[in-house]
Formats: sequence, structure tokens, C-alpha cells
Amino acid sequence: MQALRVVPKVFYFDTFKEFNDEFKITEKDIIVTNEWIYDPYIKPLGVKAGVIYQEKFGSGEPSDEMIDAMKREMDKFTFDRIVAVGGGTIVDICKVLALDVPEKSVDLFTGKKAPKKVKELAVIPTTCGTGSEVTNVAIAELKSLKTKKGIAVEETYADYAILIPESLGGLPDYVFSTSSIDALIHAIESYLSPKASPFTEMYSLKAIEMIMKGYREIISKGNNKETRKPLLKDFALASNYAGIAFGNAGCGAVHALSYSIGGAFHVPHGEANYQFFTEVFKMYMRKKPDGKIAKANEILAKALDCGVDICYEKLEEMLNHLIQKKPLKEYGMTESQIDEFTKMTVENQQRLLANNYVFLSDEEIREIFAGLY
Repeated sequence: MQALRVVPKVFYFDTFKEFNDEFKITEKDIIVTNEWIYDPYIKPLGVKAGVIYQEKFGSGEPSDEMIDAMKREMDKFTFDRIVAVGGGTIVDICKVLALDVPEKSVDLFTGKKAPKKVKELAVIPTTCGTGSEVTNVAIAELKSLKTKKGIAVEETYADYAILIPESLGGLPDYVFSTSSIDALIHAIESYLSPKASPFTEMYSLKAIEMIMKGYREIISKGNNKETRKPLLKDFALASNYAGIAFGNAGCGAVHALSYSIGGAFHVPHGEANYQFFTEVFKMYMRKKPDGKIAKANEILAKALDCGVDICYEKLEEMLNHLIQKKPLKEYGMTESQIDEFTKMTVENQQRLLANNYVFLSDEEIREIFAGLY
């Protein structure tokens, strides 16, 4: 079994200036970012590259319609390399835009069109969550199919993953919370994955340790830009470590179930994951409590300074300081959608469900949806 693979070359710089001194952005590059990121960090560098602002093509998480519109805009430029500077939305979109994109990008996600990479891709994450800079996973809401779906092939790896903690400084509190919770779930799900190896476990455990330690400090002082400032490097690295872990070992049912409310009600990815996090783990515990999950619970209990028997309750108590867990009906879910979302998850998310700690039947997946409704 392959134990570990990291495809993009990983770089670390303290500032954007240091990054540009080495990468030398020119008119042969195109930068895909947000204006609020470009103006303070990239504009002062005086680079000559073309720029596309993602927010001009829609808000929220990626969709096939957004990708199609940005592809039409990108076709107006002549370039060899895409520099993606942003959160998960921008990174996932650019993984697709680096391919030979057909008129309808949905064809890449459904397998109708085979992926072929035609542009070099450098990724600079500006959130501390997705770890997408080191994975080949690109997720989008497919509007015509009314679901979220991922593409994960060799061609969707970036060529360069570039960590710049300076880029996290402007994160709003909510975005920091949702993205870092996503990273925590990446780390824990990948630790429990049947595809985990001693190498991926090392990255998973370090990410869990760094994120949980950071949360305790932030919560004690208040979750804001100033209290987070000394921890930005830790969260940037932890997100990357979690990305390496789940890029190799995969994520499971927490992510698989979360795509239902993410697609239907446009719930941000990290928040959607949190709604299912502990309930999925309680189901795992019910089915196989004496396996590897017992070790995971010990790790959480140690980080929370509590007993193993109450680690999930204490974990929710901690995370509720960042974002709130709430019934799914508060997002707009109806009782009839319990069966609909169960069916949709089983049919569309086998790529993720294959990484579950233990097998979950259709009825058990339905039970989780019903319990959270």
C-alpha cells in the first residue's frame, strides 16, 4: 500500500513580497483572487499579470455556472500559469480552469469529458481550512443536477502549493471559524480512514494538536483578528498538514452527509461539516467502540482536558464558541428530505463513504439525518 504522496511542490513564505521575489509573476500569468485580497497584498508588488476577481461571477461556494462564466472571461487572456489566491472556492475553481474545460464544465464532473490539464497551477490558500492546495479534489455545486459532486484525478493537482500566513490576516471571524473547523474534521476523518498509514496519521495528529491548542487560546482571549495574529502560522501549517493527510487517506461520512445541506441550502462547507461531525462519530462508536476511534477519543479528551466519556459534548461546547450547531430544519430542511438526502448521499458520495471508519448502511445514514433534523 502506498503510504504517502504529496504531489505539488510545497513552498513557505512569510510575505507576498518574498513569494514574488522567487516566483516572479509576469504578464504570462493570470491571477484569480478576490479584490479584497489583491489590493493589500498583491497590488503593491506592481505585477503585470492579468487579474480575475472571483466575486464578480457569484458568491458562495463553487458551482458549474460560476466555472463556466469564469472560463469565458479567462479565454480573453493569453497566459501559461494560473495563480489562485483565495479560499476553497477559488482553489477548486482554478483546479478545473487549469484543465481543457468544455462548454459545460458539468461534463468534467459527470465523467462525460475526460480531464486534460493544459495550464500550470500555483495555489496560495487564504483560509486555514480546505487544504485544497495539496489535494486533487475539486468540489462544485452542479446546478442542473441539484447536488454537489467532486472530481479527484491526477490532472486536478496543483503544481505548486504556497503557504503565506500573511494572507490569513484579513479573515473575518466566521470564515476563520468555518475553515479551521473543516481542517480539524479533515484531520480526524483521515486519521480514522481505513486508508490511513503511519505517515498520514503523523500529519493528522499534528494538525489536531495544533488546531485544538489554538482554539483553546483563541476562546480564552476572544476570537478576533488580533488574538489570532500570533497563531496564523500554526493554523496555516495545520490546515496544510490536514490536507496532506486527507489527500492521501480521504475523508468519510461527515463530508459525505454534509454535501446535502451544502448543496440544497448553500451552507458554507465548514459549517455544514460541523452539523454532522459528532453525530457520525457517535454512530461509529455505537458500531465499533473498541477500535481506532477509542484512540481518537483519547486524543480529543486530552486536548479538551476532560474524560473520554464526555469528549464529544466538550468538543461541541468548544466549537460552539466559534459557530453554532443547530437542527437541520433551521436551514430549511423538511422532514420529507430525510429520505431524499439519504438516497442522494448513497448514490452520489460513494467516493467519500468508502473511507468510513466502519460501513454505514442506508438506514444508519438515514438515522443520522433524522436525528439531526
